[in-house]
Amino acid sequence: MIKLNQTVKNKIENLFDWIKGAELVELNSCNVDEDPVRPELDVKFRTSYGRKIFGVKYKKEICAIMCFGYTNEIPKNVKELDLMTKDAHLQATLRNKNVGKIAIAYTVWSKKKGGGKLIVKEVFKKIKRSNHLNRLITLSPLTDMARNFHLRNGAIELQINEESQNFEYKI
Repeated sequence: MIKLNQTVKNKIENLFDWIKGAELVELNSCNVDEDPVRPELDVKFRTSYGRKIFGVKYKKEICAIMCFGYTNEIPKNVKELDLMTKDAHLQATLRNKNVGKIAIAYTVWSKKKGGGKLIVKEVFKKIKRSNHLNRLITLSPLTDMARNFHLRNGAIELQINEESQNFEYKI
Protein backbone atom coordinates (compact mmCIF):
# COMPACT_ATOMS: atom_id res chain seq x y z
CA MET A 1 0.00 0.00 0.00
CA ILE A 2 2.84 2.42 0.85
CA LYS A 3 4.56 1.62 -2.45
CA LEU A 4 1.32 2.26 -4.36
CA ASN A 5 0.82 5.61 -2.59
CA GLN A 6 4.41 6.63 -3.43
CA THR A 7 3.93 5.64 -7.09
CA VAL A 8 0.73 7.72 -7.33
CA LYS A 9 2.45 10.67 -5.61
CA ASN A 10 5.41 10.47 -8.04
CA LYS A 11 3.09 10.36 -11.06
CA ILE A 12 1.22 13.45 -9.85
CA GLU A 13 4.48 15.34 -9.23
CA ASN A 14 5.83 14.34 -12.67
CA LEU A 15 2.58 15.45 -14.32
CA PHE A 16 3.29 19.07 -13.38
CA ASP A 17 7.12 19.01 -13.69
CA TRP A 18 6.86 20.54 -17.15
CA ILE A 19 5.51 23.79 -15.63
CA LYS A 20 8.89 24.57 -14.02
CA GLY A 21 10.66 24.67 -17.39
CA ALA A 22 7.94 26.47 -19.36
CA GLU A 23 8.28 30.02 -20.70
CA LEU A 24 5.90 32.63 -22.07
CA VAL A 25 6.55 33.49 -25.73
CA GLU A 26 4.86 35.77 -28.24
CA LEU A 27 3.63 33.88 -31.30
CA ASN A 28 3.13 35.08 -34.87
CA SER A 29 0.52 32.42 -35.50
CA CYS A 30 -1.44 29.56 -33.98
CA ASN A 31 -3.62 26.73 -35.23
CA VAL A 32 -7.07 28.29 -34.90
CA ASP A 33 -8.69 24.87 -35.37
CA GLU A 34 -7.36 23.94 -31.91
CA ASP A 35 -9.14 26.89 -30.29
CA PRO A 36 -12.24 25.52 -28.51
CA VAL A 37 -13.55 29.02 -27.72
CA ARG A 38 -13.25 31.10 -30.91
CA PRO A 39 -12.08 28.91 -33.83
CA GLU A 40 -13.88 31.23 -36.27
CA LEU A 41 -11.32 34.01 -35.68
CA ASP A 42 -8.45 33.68 -38.16
CA VAL A 43 -4.78 34.44 -37.52
CA LYS A 44 -5.08 37.80 -39.26
CA PHE A 45 -7.72 38.89 -36.74
CA ARG A 46 -5.58 37.62 -33.84
CA THR A 47 -2.46 39.54 -34.90
CA SER A 48 -3.71 42.84 -36.29
CA TYR A 49 -4.56 46.18 -34.66
CA GLY A 50 -2.85 45.75 -31.31
CA ARG A 51 -3.75 42.10 -30.88
CA LYS A 52 -1.30 39.46 -29.74
CA ILE A 53 -0.98 35.72 -29.38
CA PHE A 54 1.03 34.34 -26.47
CA GLY A 55 1.96 30.76 -25.78
CA VAL A 56 3.53 28.78 -23.00
CA LYS A 57 6.42 26.88 -24.52
CA TYR A 58 8.03 23.78 -23.06
CA LYS A 59 10.73 21.85 -24.94
CA LYS A 60 9.83 23.39 -28.31
CA GLU A 61 6.14 22.56 -27.83
CA ILE A 62 3.41 25.15 -27.29
CA CYS A 63 1.36 23.84 -24.37
CA ALA A 64 -1.15 26.68 -23.89
CA ILE A 65 -2.29 29.70 -25.88
CA MET A 66 -3.92 33.01 -24.99
CA CYS A 67 -5.06 35.63 -27.49
CA PHE A 68 -5.79 39.18 -26.46
CA GLY A 69 -6.16 42.72 -27.75
CA TYR A 70 -5.39 46.13 -26.31
CA THR A 71 -8.31 48.51 -25.81
CA ASN A 72 -9.28 51.54 -23.75
CA GLU A 73 -12.78 50.20 -23.00
CA ILE A 74 -14.37 46.85 -22.10
CA PRO A 75 -16.03 45.08 -25.06
CA LYS A 76 -19.18 42.98 -24.67
CA ASN A 77 -18.68 40.93 -27.84
CA VAL A 78 -16.13 40.18 -30.56
CA LYS A 79 -17.45 42.93 -32.86
CA GLU A 80 -16.88 45.54 -30.13
CA LEU A 81 -13.43 44.04 -29.45
CA ASP A 82 -12.60 44.45 -33.14
CA LEU A 83 -13.73 48.09 -33.18
CA MET A 84 -12.10 48.96 -29.85
CA THR A 85 -8.72 47.44 -30.72
CA LYS A 86 -8.73 49.26 -34.05
CA ASP A 87 -9.59 52.53 -32.27
CA ALA A 88 -6.88 52.04 -29.62
CA HIS A 89 -4.37 51.17 -32.36
CA LEU A 90 -5.26 54.30 -34.36
CA GLN A 91 -5.07 56.54 -31.27
CA ALA A 92 -1.68 55.09 -30.35
CA THR A 93 -0.36 55.58 -33.89
CA LEU A 94 -1.51 59.20 -34.02
CA ARG A 95 -0.07 60.01 -30.60
CA ASN A 96 3.03 57.82 -30.90
CA LYS A 97 2.12 55.96 -27.70
CA ASN A 98 1.49 52.38 -26.59
CA VAL A 99 -1.71 50.70 -27.73
CA GLY A 100 -4.51 50.69 -25.15
CA LYS A 101 -4.61 50.56 -21.37
CA ILE A 102 -6.58 47.32 -21.03
CA ALA A 103 -5.56 43.84 -22.14
CA ILE A 104 -8.66 41.89 -23.20
CA ALA A 105 -8.14 38.12 -23.21
CA TYR A 106 -10.72 36.69 -25.60
CA THR A 107 -9.59 33.08 -25.81
CA VAL A 108 -7.37 30.71 -23.88
CA TRP A 109 -6.78 26.99 -24.24
CA SER A 110 -4.36 24.38 -23.07
CA LYS A 111 -2.87 21.24 -24.55
CA LYS A 112 -1.35 20.11 -21.23
CA LYS A 113 -2.81 19.75 -17.75
CA GLY A 114 -2.20 22.99 -15.84
CA GLY A 115 -1.37 25.01 -18.97
CA GLY A 116 -4.43 27.28 -18.85
CA LYS A 117 -3.74 28.37 -15.29
CA LEU A 118 -0.04 28.81 -16.06
CA ILE A 119 -0.57 31.03 -19.10
CA VAL A 120 -3.02 33.25 -17.20
CA LYS A 121 -0.43 33.60 -14.43
CA GLU A 122 2.42 34.38 -16.87
CA VAL A 123 0.42 36.89 -18.94
CA PHE A 124 -0.71 38.51 -15.69
CA LYS A 125 2.94 38.95 -14.64
CA LYS A 126 3.82 40.40 -18.06
CA ILE A 127 0.97 42.92 -17.89
CA LYS A 128 1.89 43.87 -14.33
CA ARG A 129 5.43 44.73 -15.55
CA SER A 130 4.18 46.81 -18.48
CA ASN A 131 4.14 50.58 -18.27
CA HIS A 132 0.91 51.18 -20.14
CA LEU A 133 -1.47 48.36 -19.21
CA ASN A 134 -3.48 48.69 -16.02
CA ARG A 135 -6.15 45.97 -16.41
CA LEU A 136 -6.49 42.36 -17.54
CA ILE A 137 -10.09 41.58 -18.48
CA THR A 138 -11.63 38.64 -20.28
CA LEU A 139 -14.20 38.45 -23.02
CA SER A 140 -15.39 34.97 -22.12
CA PRO A 141 -18.15 32.82 -23.55
CA LEU A 142 -21.32 32.34 -21.51
CA THR A 143 -20.36 28.90 -20.18
CA ASP A 144 -20.00 27.48 -16.70
CA MET A 145 -16.58 26.17 -17.70
CA ALA A 146 -15.29 29.69 -18.49
CA ARG A 147 -16.89 31.12 -15.37
CA ASN A 148 -15.46 28.44 -13.09
CA PHE A 149 -12.00 28.67 -14.69
CA HIS A 150 -11.67 32.41 -14.15
CA LEU A 151 -13.16 32.44 -10.65
CA ARG A 152 -10.88 29.54 -9.61
CA ASN A 153 -7.88 31.47 -10.92
CA GLY A 154 -8.58 34.63 -8.93
CA ALA A 155 -10.66 36.76 -11.30
CA ILE A 156 -13.76 38.67 -10.27
CA GLU A 157 -16.89 38.83 -12.36
CA LEU A 158 -17.45 42.28 -13.85
CA GLN A 159 -20.57 41.77 -15.92
CA ILE A 160 -22.66 39.28 -17.85
CA ASN A 161 -23.54 40.45 -21.35
CA GLU A 162 -25.90 39.13 -24.00
CA GLU A 163 -23.11 37.18 -25.80
CA SER A 164 -20.29 37.03 -23.24
CA GLN A 165 -19.13 37.56 -19.70
CA ASN A 166 -16.28 39.75 -18.47
CA PHE A 167 -13.95 38.83 -15.63
CA GLU A 168 -11.11 40.94 -14.28
CA TYR A 169 -7.77 39.86 -12.85
CA LYS A 170 -6.69 42.59 -10.43
CA ILE A 171 -3.25 44.01 -11.26
